[in-house]
Amino acid sequence: MAGETNLSKLLKGMTPKLNKGSYVFVTVTDPSVVERSNTLCEFKEAESTTLIIKQQKADELLLKYDYVASWISLEIHSSLDAVGLTAAFSNALSEHNISCNVVAAYYHDHIFVNKNDAEKAMNILSKFSD
Repeated sequence: MAGETNLSKLLKGMTPKLNKGSYVFVTVTDPSVVERSNTLCEFKEAESTTLIIKQQKADELLLKYDYVASWISLEIHSSLDAVGLTAAFSNALSEHNISCNVVAAYYHDHIFVNKNDAEKAMNILSKFSD
C-alpha cells in the first residue's frame, strides 16, 4: 500500500501521537551491547552506530547520553516520496524554538523533541489537523 504524497492531505491527517516514555540517542561501536528488542532505531555512521533507546535501558547499561527526548509519531501513512511534510512541521516547531530530530520510517514519520517541549510540540502539531 503506497503512502500519501499530497501535502494538504498529509498536514490535515497527520494526527500526532505522543508515545509513552523517555528516549535517548546513544553511540556505540558495537551495537550488540543493546539487545535488538530494546532498540527503537539504529543508524550506522562512520564514527560509530547511533541507537535510539529508552532512557531507562541506557541507564541500566551505563550508556552515556546528553539529550532526553519524547517520541511523537505522525499517524498518517506518508510516502517516502512525499515533499514538504518535514519542512512544514519542522518550521512550525522552530518558530517556537523547539528542535526536532526526525526519523522517516516506511509507514510514518517520527519526531523526537526535547522532553521538556513535548506538550508544547503536541499543541503546535495538532493545529495542522484542526
